[in-house]
Amino acid sequence: MTAIVEGGLPFDTRQHTLNRRAALNRSIIAGSLVAILVGSGAVAGQALAQGVTTHNEADFVPIPQNVQDRGYSPYAGRSYPTLNLFGDTHHHTANSGDAFFNGDRLGPEQAYRVARGEEVTSSSGVAARLSRPLDFLVITDHAEGLGIGFEIGNGNPALVSDPQVKAWSDAINQDGEAAADATNELITAQAQGTLPAPLQDPAIVGPIMKTVWEEHLKTADRYNEPGRFTAMIGYEWTSVPGGNNLHRNIMFRDGSDRARQIIPYTSWQSENPEKLWDWMEQYEAKTGGRLLAIPHNGNLSNGRMFELQTFEGDPLTREYAERRTRWERLQEVMQTKGNSETHPTLSPNDEFADYGVAGWEYGNLTMETEPESPEMRPYMYLRGGLMQGLAQARLLGANPFKFGFVGGSDIHNSLTAIEEDNFFGKHVIQEPRPERWEHVSKQGFGKTRYTWHYTAAGYAVVWATENTREAIWDAMERRETYATSGTRQTVRFFGGWDFVESDLETRYLADIGYRKGVPMGSDLPAHTAGTGAPTFLVAAMMDPLSGNLDRIQIIKGWLDADGEVHEQIYDVAWGDAGSRRPGPDGKLPPVGNTVDVTRATWENTVGDPELATVWTDPDFDPGEPAFYYARVIDIPTPRWTAYDALRFGIQLADDVPMVHQERAWTSPIWYTP
Repeated sequence: MTAIVEGGLPFDTRQHTLNRRAALNRSIIAGSLVAILVGSGAVAGQALAQGVTTHNEADFVPIPQNVQDRGYSPYAGRSYPTLNLFGDTHHHTANSGDAFFNGDRLGPEQAYRVARGEEVTSSSGVAARLSRPLDFLVITDHAEGLGIGFEIGNGNPALVSDPQVKAWSDAINQDGEAAADATNELITAQAQGTLPAPLQDPAIVGPIMKTVWEEHLKTADRYNEPGRFTAMIGYEWTSVPGGNNLHRNIMFRDGSDRARQIIPYTSWQSENPEKLWDWMEQYEAKTGGRLLAIPHNGNLSNGRMFELQTFEGDPLTREYAERRTRWERLQEVMQTKGNSETHPTLSPNDEFADYGVAGWEYGNLTMETEPESPEMRPYMYLRGGLMQGLAQARLLGANPFKFGFVGGSDIHNSLTAIEEDNFFGKHVIQEPRPERWEHVSKQGFGKTRYTWHYTAAGYAVVWATENTREAIWDAMERRETYATSGTRQTVRFFGGWDFVESDLETRYLADIGYRKGVPMGSDLPAHTAGTGAPTFLVAAMMDPLSGNLDRIQIIKGWLDADGEVHEQIYDVAWGDAGSRRPGPDGKLPPVGNTVDVTRATWENTVGDPELATVWTDPDFDPGEPAFYYARVIDIPTPRWTAYDALRFGIQLADDVPMVHQERAWTSPIWYTP
């Protein structure tokens, strides 16, 4: 299981004791066992002979007052989160129509088994297992037609009476490209509002959905083991008007006793997110439960994820902003369908802005209506959304786009196998085989989106007090979360007004972080005159099965007095600091590349296993609202395409990337004047 972080990161995990200060922390001190016998020799000898040591009250040395006051154990009395739990908040099984259409025959039970570290056989007949178990899994099957794929494939008469549904049924049973084409047709029909009538008839699909939902809840309860593995309850609300991605994953804090009282709300009822929030509010009032919604793939929304109007085209209001921030505390920054952080045209001074962008910048989910343009990007990528949020907060009095970060896989084959050397693709047709890299996923606007454009990503990480549904959900609600591209870096990020360099000279970074500041996902305390600029304590440790760390960056966005938004990327800590310095242009040189693509290997001879620093904003203006988040960049390592080339003995096209740099993103910390 994931290492338990005691007190702070990265200096006090049970598996690792990797410390920035070598003199203080890198040595292991081994002492000799000394038996101190107090009292007369006769008494001591008698006690030893009996296996008992006795002491007189007078023999005890008084406990110093400072120890009495504070207690001996540095861990006693702590209430802050000490567990960084890795999981997947976006996962599909055969209960999702598009997954079943594309060949997935594994249900929630197999999905939970894989997440818990067990081995299963994939739908394509390949043995699958993770390198390490996950701590939690949220199965988010599409609410729209939940379980309907089985019924179509099995020829349910009420469904296949429609010629289009009958054609899809035949295609499903052919598998391969025929099934993939049927999947694309299904997604396009939903985007265009042209689904066959039987699929939208509540009298037909309602009983199917209810049965599948109740069975899923039973399975989730069966695999939920508080303290060891959490099977959180969730589903996906899949709004895709005109092919523009407005999807939300719904997270339940509750168990099946409450979740069973409802049937998931679908985009067939409404594609308007405000109607989803209405339903979420009604759920909480009816059941006493709690819900959150996590939007994803803003990168495929063609500017609609953070548009400056409501779904119906009305101006934004303070009420809208407050409602959106209440229900949508997080956004998914990375998954198999690319990176939603930013784009090179949106962030031209960010040398790492092109990660996971190729192929996904062509257009929306279905590659219809119109191609993606630079004018859309401030309203579709998360960094742009955060900056628009600052501007809207000044206008409305509330920030509609105030969200933290998580990752998710969006896997549609029931396998959370997103490690680069263990990537099973998004759909069954993309599971390991020699030709998968060049499989055509979508075409439009004279461009082709191939399987090689898919990324082996990502994970959601929460800082929680325990591994339970409630504690994980609570971490999401307070945005104390971060995302990774699929590795398991450990990251802490705190903001405050008086962190200093000497705060790093301890094993208990989290102690200091919570005592002197606020964690990721929070607001900085109010600025007072004479306080100076905000300070940030950030620390990261490598995934022990992946590459060293290249650098830690802090990304700042702010709103100036004229209402213009700006961004700046700061390199605040980096590997090989003894020999690697920023150049005259202020840019940090690349860390180096040790990857041998032909063997799909690398060496951890560059970079550092851990990095930590205290950073003060050198450009702070107390009158300008701002956000800050940390981005941790790994050294170059082989991409999943390099492993495929090696294992299948194939040559991929020259434009296929074979090397990449894994990363993690923390939730932001906000400053408000």
